[in-house]
Amino acid sequence: MPILRSSSSLLHSSSSPGSVSSPLQGAMGGGQRSLSVSSLYVNAPCDDRDTDQTSEGDSDSLSADEGSDFEDSLRRNMKKRAAKRPLKTAPVAKHPKKGSRMVRGHSQKESKPPASDLFDAVKAAKSDMQSLVDEWLESYKQNQDAGFLELINFFIRSCGCKGTVTLEMFKKMSNSEIIRHLTEQFNEDSGDYPLTAPGPSWKKFQGSFCEFVRTFVYQCQYSLLYDGFPMDNLISLLTGLSDSQVRAFRHTSTLAAMKLMTSLVRVALQLSLHKDNNQRQYEAERNKGPGQRAPERLESLLEKRKELQEHQEEIEGMMNALFRGVFVHRYRDVLPEIRAICIEEIGSWMQSYSSSFLTDSYLKYIGWTLHDKHREVRLKCLKALKGLYSNQDLTARLELFTSRFKDRMVSMVMDREYDVAVEAVKLLILILKNMEGVLTDADCESIYPVVYASNRALASAAGEFLYWKLFFPEYETRMVGGRERRRSPHAQRTFFHLLLSFFVESELHDHAAYLVDSLWDCAGPQLKDWESLTSLLLEKDQNLGDVQESTLIEILVSSVRQASEGHPPVGRVTGRKGLTAKERKIQLDDKVKLTEHLIPLLPQLLAKFSADAEKVAPLLQLLNYFDLNIYCTRRLEKHLELFLQQLQEVVVKHAEPAVLEAGAHALYLLCNPEFTFFSRVDFARSQLVDLLTDRFQQELEELLQSSFLDEDEVYSLAATLKRLSAFYNAHDLTRWELYEPCYRLLRKAVDTGEVPHQVILPALTLVYFSILWTLTHLSGSGASQKQLLSFKGRMVAFCEVCQSCLSDVDPEIQEQAFVLLSDLLIIFSPQMIVGGRDFLQPLVFLPEATLQSELASFLMDHVFIQPGELGKGHSQEDHLQIEQLHQRRRLLAGFCKLLLFGVLEMDAASDVFKHYNKFYNDYGDIIKETLTRARQIDRSHCSRILLLSLKQLYTELLQEQGPQGLNELPAFIEMRDLARRFALSFGPQQLHNRDLVVMLHKLCYLEKCLQRVSKAPGHPWGSVTTYCHSLSPTENTAEASPQGYPHSKKRRIEGSSRRHKEDISSSQEESLQLNSILPTPTLTSTAVKIRQPLEGLEEMEEEGGSESEFTQGQLLLGTQRSRFLSPQRFQTPFNPSGPGLGNRLTRLSLMEEDEDIEELEIQNESGGEWQDPDKHSSPSESGLDLLDSAELNTEDF
Repeated sequence: MPILRSSSSLLHSSSSPGSVSSPLQGAMGGGQRSLSVSSLYVNAPCDDRDTDQTSEGDSDSLSADEGSDFEDSLRRNMKKRAAKRPLKTAPVAKHPKKGSRMVRGHSQKESKPPASDLFDAVKAAKSDMQSLVDEWLESYKQNQDAGFLELINFFIRSCGCKGTVTLEMFKKMSNSEIIRHLTEQFNEDSGDYPLTAPGPSWKKFQGSFCEFVRTFVYQCQYSLLYDGFPMDNLISLLTGLSDSQVRAFRHTSTLAAMKLMTSLVRVALQLSLHKDNNQRQYEAERNKGPGQRAPERLESLLEKRKELQEHQEEIEGMMNALFRGVFVHRYRDVLPEIRAICIEEIGSWMQSYSSSFLTDSYLKYIGWTLHDKHREVRLKCLKALKGLYSNQDLTARLELFTSRFKDRMVSMVMDREYDVAVEAVKLLILILKNMEGVLTDADCESIYPVVYASNRALASAAGEFLYWKLFFPEYETRMVGGRERRRSPHAQRTFFHLLLSFFVESELHDHAAYLVDSLWDCAGPQLKDWESLTSLLLEKDQNLGDVQESTLIEILVSSVRQASEGHPPVGRVTGRKGLTAKERKIQLDDKVKLTEHLIPLLPQLLAKFSADAEKVAPLLQLLNYFDLNIYCTRRLEKHLELFLQQLQEVVVKHAEPAVLEAGAHALYLLCNPEFTFFSRVDFARSQLVDLLTDRFQQELEELLQSSFLDEDEVYSLAATLKRLSAFYNAHDLTRWELYEPCYRLLRKAVDTGEVPHQVILPALTLVYFSILWTLTHLSGSGASQKQLLSFKGRMVAFCEVCQSCLSDVDPEIQEQAFVLLSDLLIIFSPQMIVGGRDFLQPLVFLPEATLQSELASFLMDHVFIQPGELGKGHSQEDHLQIEQLHQRRRLLAGFCKLLLFGVLEMDAASDVFKHYNKFYNDYGDIIKETLTRARQIDRSHCSRILLLSLKQLYTELLQEQGPQGLNELPAFIEMRDLARRFALSFGPQQLHNRDLVVMLHKLCYLEKCLQRVSKAPGHPWGSVTTYCHSLSPTENTAEASPQGYPHSKKRRIEGSSRRHKEDISSSQEESLQLNSILPTPTLTSTAVKIRQPLEGLEEMEEEGGSESEFTQGQLLLGTQRSRFLSPQRFQTPFNPSGPGLGNRLTRLSLMEEDEDIEELEIQNESGGEWQDPDKHSSPSESGLDLLDSAELNTEDF
C-alpha cells in the first residue's frame, strides 16, 4: 500500500528520521483545527521506492528492538514517544470538507448528547447489524452532530467508561482534553471492562463489537466514508484513546482501530478492482475506430477514474493514519491481548490486499513478534504466516522473510507451549510443500525427534511433516495413474521400507508404537495395509535383517492395536475424551477386517518365527485385538486348531517370561465358556498342562532322590516350573494339585540348601498362585471350618518358608520372598472379612514380632542403600540401574502397604520416614503418600512417629560421632532439613495442628524429666508419673482439641518490680541454684522465649547437683501455682488464683519442698511481670493450658 504523506509530515520526518510519527501529528503540531486527515496525505504522492524508504525510515527505532522484549522496549521508549505528542492537541477535522453537507439547527443549543441505545443493542446482539447501522445513518442525516456524538459515546461506553462526550465538550475541547476528562470520570471499580468482563452477557460482546465496525464501514463505503467529518474525527479519537494509559481505553480503541483498518483494506481492494475494470473499459473504448468511438463514454470513464483515484487516495490516507498512529505503537504494547490483535489483523491485511501489504516493510513486524514471550502473541504470528505460506502464489514474495526468520520458525517446534509448537510444525509443513529447497536436512533433522513427543497433537503434526518429507516424494515419483497407482503393492512396500529405515537408522526411540501413532492421522490407510505387512513378513526372499523383522512385527502389532482400540499408546497425552459415532463405526469395521485377514496368517507367522522369543511374544499379543467371534461366524475353526498347535509348540519351546505370559493370556482369551469352540480350547489347555505336570513330576522325583543335578536337568526343571507358574497366573490349575510337590521342593531348599535358586524362584510363585486360587474357591462357596483351618495351615506354612527365604544367600530369592510375603499378609489381614465375609475370620493372619522385625531389617538392607546417580539410560549399565531402582521401589511400596493396612505396627514407619530427605529423589513420592495416609488414619500417632524418626537419627549420630561438635556435621544439617520438611508436612493451618505441636513439646519435656527421675530411684516422682499418664493417647480428644484452649490474654506490666527484680537477682542467686529445682527445657509449654542458644540447656544440666538434691514435686489442684525463676534463662508466669483442673490435663509444677522466704520474695517481686487481667475469674474463664503463652524458638532447628 502506498504510504502518502503531506509536506508537513515530510518536514517532520526529515527532522526526526528515527521516530514513528502519529498520523495526525502534522496537523496537530501546526495547531490548525480545520485540517482533515485526507488532506494531510493526498498532496504528496510517491512511488513504490519512496514507500519502502518511508516505511524503513519510520521504523528505524523499531528495527533496533528486533529480538528484544516488547515490554522493555515500550518502557524505554515511553517518554520519547510521549514527547512527540503535545499534551494539548487541536482536534482534527471537526468541520466538513468543502462541498460536504452539514445539518445544523437546534442541536447547537443542546449541551448533552441525545439518549443512545446503540451500545445496548450491540451488547444484546439480537438485532441485525445492518439495520442497526442504517438506523444510525438516518439519525446522522437528521442531525450530524448528535449522530456523531452518539457514535463517539458508543465507543466510549464500549471501553467501560461511565462518562460521556457532550456537544459542548466536542466543540470547545481538544481530543487530548476530552480523553483526560474521560479518564478522570472512568470510575473503574474493577479490572474488568466489556472486552474482558466475565458472564454470559459479555461473552459475545467482542464479536458483536467487531461486526458493528465491519458493517459500519461496509454501509458507509459509498457515501459517508468519504465525508471527512465523521471518519477523520473518529480516527483521531481512536488514535488518542489507543495511546491512553488506561488499559480499557487502549485495548478497546486498538481493537476498533484495527477492525476499522481491516474494513478499509477491503474497501481499498474493491476500489483497486474497480480502477482496473475502468482502465480496461477505457482502453477498449479508446482502441475503437473513429466511427465507433463515443467521446461521451470516454469522458465519463475518465471522470469515473478520477473519482476512484480520489476515493482510493482518501482510503489510503485513512489507512496510513491508522497504521502509523495505532499499529506501529500498539503492536509492542505491554498488554499481550493488544499485541495479538495487531498481529492478527496485519496478517489478514497481507492475505486480502497482498499487492500493498505483502512487503518486507510489513512482514518484519510479524518476524519480530515471533520472539514474543506470551503464548497468544506467538500463536497469532504463526497463524498469520500459515495463511501466507498456504498460498503458493504469495510464496515468491516471502523468500527474503523466510531466509531471515527461518531459524526462529524451526526453533519454535520446541516451544514450551504445545499449541504454539503444533502451529510451528504446521507452518513448516506448508514451507516444505510450497517452497522447495528452503528447509535444509539439518532443519528437518531437528523436527524428526518430535514424532516421539508425549503430546499427541505435536507428535501427529511432526508425523505429518515426516510423511511429506520422506514418504510422499517416493509416492509422487511412482504415481502414474492417480490414487489407485499410489495404493499399488510396490508403492506400499516402498512405504514400509522407508518407515523401517527411518526407525532403525535414526535410533531415536525403542518403541515403534509411538511412531505409528504419530503417522496414524496422515498415513492411516498405508499403516492399515495389513496385506502388504504380512506379505513382507512371510516372503522368503525379503532381504530383511533380524532387527528389521522385529521392527516390522512391532509395526504390525502397533497398527492392529491402534485400529482396534482407537487410542494412543501409554504415556501419550490426548485431549479427547472419546470417539465420535463415525470413528467408532470405522473402528469396528477395521477390527473385523484385520481379524478376517490375520486369523489364517497368524499360525503361519508363529511357525516361521517360533524360534525367536522377541518376535513370537508380540505375535501372540495380536489375539488381544481380534474379534474372536469371527472364529465361529466365519467357520474358521481349522485355523483355531492350527493356532492351538503352534501355541503349544511355542510354550514347550520357550521359557522367557514375556513369551509365556503372552501365550497364557492368549489361551485365557479363547477359554471363554460363551464361545462355541470352548470345549476344543479347554481340551487343548488340559493337554498342555498335563504334559507340563507330568514332566514336572518326573524331574522333581529326580531332584528329591539324587543329591546332584547337572545344568541341563536344573534348566529343564526351572523351565517347567516357569511355564506352570505363568499358566497358573491366568488359569485355575487347582485340580492338578501342584501345591504339595512344590512345597516339598521348597522345604528341601530351606532345610538343606541343595536346591538351585533357578528352581526356587518359580516354585515360590507357583505355590503363591495355588494359595490364591484356593482362596477364591473358598470365598465363593460355603466352606466348612475344617477346610478353612486346613487352608490356613498351608498358608502359614508357606509364610514360614518365605520367612526363611528372607535370610537366603541369593538376593533374588530374598526379594521374591519379601514381595510374596507382603502380598499374602495384606490379603489375609483383618480387611478380608470386610463386606459381609465374616465366615473368613479363621483365615485372618497377623505376623509375629519376629517376622515384623525381619521384614523391617530386610527393608533397611535392600532398599535404603546408598543412593547412586542414575545415568541417562543410554548404556546397558544405566538400564540395569533403572531396573534395580524400580525393584527397590516395589519392595518399599509393599512394606508401606503393610503399615497402612495395619498388618505391621505403625511405629515401624519411623524406619521409612527417617530416610525421607536422604532418598527423596528415589522414593520421595512413595514416602510422602505413606505419610499422608498415616496422618489420615491417626494424626496424633503419625506425629509421634515423626518425632521418633528424628530421635532415631539423633541417637545414631551420637553413637557414631559422640556429643561434641554435632551442629557442624553434615549429618546433623541433613537431620535438621528433615525436621523442617516434617514441619512443612503439617500444613499452614496452625490452629488445626496446635494440639499436635502441644503433644510433641510435652513429650519432649517429659522425656527430659523421666531421664532425671531414672537417676534418682530413692525419690518419689508421683507428680511426673501422673502427668505422663495424663498425656496418654486415650485421653479425651475433645479436651485436647484446639477449641478446648481459650486464648491467653495477659498483659505486660512494666514498672518498678521489673527493675527491682533485676537488682536483687544477683543477691538471691545462691537461693535459686539450678541444681535445686528441675530445669525447664527451652521448648516446654511454660517457657517464655528468651533468645538463647540451645547450649544453655546443656549447661543447666551440667550445673545440676547430685540426685539427692531433687525434691518431690507437688500437684496444685485449685490452689496457688508456684513458679520458679531463672535469672539467666527462664521466667514462668505466676497465677495465684489457678483453677481446679478437673478432667483437664494434669499440670506439673515442680518446686522445692522447703520454700524459704527469700525465694518467695523473689517470686512476689517478679510476679508483677506477667499477670492475668482478672485475678478472680471463674474456672471456665481462667482454666488456661500450659501452652497458652508458649513461644517456640524455631531458629535453633
